[in-house]
Amino acid sequence: MALVQQAREGAVGLVTLDDPATLNAMTPSLMDELAAAITSLAGDQAVRALVLTGAGRGFCSGQNLKAQEELGPDVVAGVMGRYFPVFQALRDCRVPVVAAVNGVAAGGGFSLALACDAILAAQSASFIQVFSRIGLVPDLGSTWTLPHLVGRQRALSLMLSNQPLPAAVAKEWGIVLDVVADDRLMAEAMGLARRLADGPTMALAATRRLVDEGMDASFEGQFRRELEVQQQMFQTADAKEGIAAFVERRKARFTGR
Repeated sequence: MALVQQAREGAVGLVTLDDPATLNAMTPSLMDELAAAITSLAGDQAVRALVLTGAGRGFCSGQNLKAQEELGPDVVAGVMGRYFPVFQALRDCRVPVVAAVNGVAAGGGFSLALACDAILAAQSASFIQVFSRIGLVPDLGSTWTLPHLVGRQRALSLMLSNQPLPAAVAKEWGIVLDVVADDRLMAEAMGLARRLADGPTMALAATRRLVDEGMDASFEGQFRRELEVQQQMFQTADAKEGIAAFVERRKARFTGR
């Protein structure tokens, strides 16, 4: 049976981790399917936003350590070859990605949510680093993404204490964009994705790249980089339409080109 389901509703692609018996725990096989699903939907020019969620009671419970032998004798090479492509696909995605966190996001599942562009959480959702509980360190990019998002002290408090972070507090800390009733999560996530899908797709992706690059750039370097990308955006059909609509005082009709 497939461990990842994919579908399209209009301009929104939906990717669902589908191993609810393990709370959608990560295995090399699941991650292979996830990378393929993201690549497939992002490669469909009719898709202009993605939603990533989990089936059942949880978003993702992290890595399934019982499946670690599938990575081979060199675990670093195995993770880079089987897991990293998912995170790279999310960060380089042609379209915005919304995570709909419907339950626990633990360990690598927390890292997976952080790799998306926006996180909506159900009221029952929670986030936990969990690694030090089993004598490990955070991985799958979370020592980069989480401190950038909440600062060093809060990131360390989560990583060292293993305390679950309720969805409401995650919103206060800026990890979660919004918290919604459990039975409204997918409707709200799809609604946000549809609004993003109506936008200038190329400019949205370029904006994400600039923000990511800017985290490690000098102010002058980032100032220049913004201008370089802006010149590329001026050549897109969406920019030309957006400028024309502004001048003509009407709503822009973006096509993602």
